[in-house]
Amino acid sequence: MLIHFIHRGDAYLPELAAYAAFLQARGHAGQVHRQLDSVPHDAQVLWWMCGRVAPREALRFPSAVQVHEYASASVPPLAWLKDRAKRWRQPRPHYRIFQNGWVRARLDPGDGVPWELRDMGIDPAMFAPMGPAAAAPLALPASRPHDFVYLGEMGRLRHFLPLFDGLARAGRSVLLVGDLPADLRERLLRAGQVAATGRVAHAEVPGWLRQARWGLNLVPARAPYDRQTSTKLLEYCAAGLPVVSTDYAWVRGFEHRHGARFIYVPERADAGRYAALLGPALEACAPVVPDVQALAWPHILSSLGIWRRLGLEPGA
Repeated sequence: MLIHFIHRGDAYLPELAAYAAFLQARGHAGQVHRQLDSVPHDAQVLWWMCGRVAPREALRFPSAVQVHEYASASVPPLAWLKDRAKRWRQPRPHYRIFQNGWVRARLDPGDGVPWELRDMGIDPAMFAPMGPAAAAPLALPASRPHDFVYLGEMGRLRHFLPLFDGLARAGRSVLLVGDLPADLRERLLRAGQVAATGRVAHAEVPGWLRQARWGLNLVPARAPYDRQTSTKLLEYCAAGLPVVSTDYAWVRGFEHRHGARFIYVPERADAGRYAALLGPALEACAPVVPDVQALAWPHILSSLGIWRRLGLEPGA
């Protein structure tokens, strides 16, 4: 079976590579399309990474099984209005997948279409070469060239500039893995010991993460960010990094479920407060990095019921 994944947005979706690898290992295939025109008219399965789906587009493939996957709720501005439009104006698919229960509550119209939840997973290549991190207090390596690493969407860092000022005041070094917007590059690179990699291949990310002693999970405490899985946090844990995080609903739930212990900083504070929290006082903390092997993509995807719905081998 060939499954056609439709992804026309700009969001980075690591699940697309995970789906392709999962299907290939079982004798099937997945193909990602940026434009609907490249999808053949006789496609068996259209898997929409929603997004807005126009009814006229769905009607072009009347014989295909159509899946709507919501990896995230809408982001500001007008997030509630955009979610409402998706909820009531999307064409009716054969199946829906939501990242978690909160996303489903925002986006499922309750029209009886079968659905399931599919959380984010971890690329197996992310795991530390020494094996899974033990769920025990961690001895922090002192020899790594950077104190902190931040991975992921960089525009969000505009919300946390005082934290970077505090890190500079504390003499802490930071590695930013990803593509910095021009305004942030100028601002952050003059704030202190900050280095930026620019855009890197996904396969290179584990090596960059292991250049640092701590992972920074900086998430604003507002919807949808505070209710959805932090992929960067999963990857920090897989790489064996202890985590410094802002305090919000999802991260507290994850910490409880997985027996982790993270170090929390306020979402809003001045540079002096951040310097006090993230300077020498941090060394006295006892973080716990959880074992997250069960969250590797092959485990996450093998448990999905959609495969039986599509006629693939159950449990494959």
